[in-house]
Amino acid sequence: MRLSRRFAPVFAAVALVMAVPYDAMPHPRVESVNAGSRPAAPQPFGAACRTTVTGSHVVAYCHNPYVDTDRVRLHVECARWWDIDTDSAPVDVGPAATVRLTGRCWKEVRAVWITHGT
Repeated sequence: MRLSRRFAPVFAAVALVMAVPYDAMPHPRVESVNAGSRPAAPQPFGAACRTTVTGSHVVAYCHNPYVDTDRVRLHVECARWWDIDTDSAPVDVGPAATVRLTGRCWKEVRAVWITHGT
């Protein structure tokens, strides 16, 4: 009997919470959205780039099939510690345009990548 008297307030509180309607309980604030308006889907963006390395020379072609202009840069990392890594100047690639970017090392090329911006 002592056990039930000790837990009687707990049982009463649980029974009260279970009896409260779902709509009366607090909920996190949710912004209402009109049924006709949906959030805008992200638009595709960015030029597709293709790079080739021949010896110590790097050539990259970037084609932008989208409406927005993309700004691309070629980055060349050289294999030798004394060889200077290079970054090209940013080049704007307009809609339906293709650009050619070049770079080189004195000796071997370790890595090549393209960065995109707006």
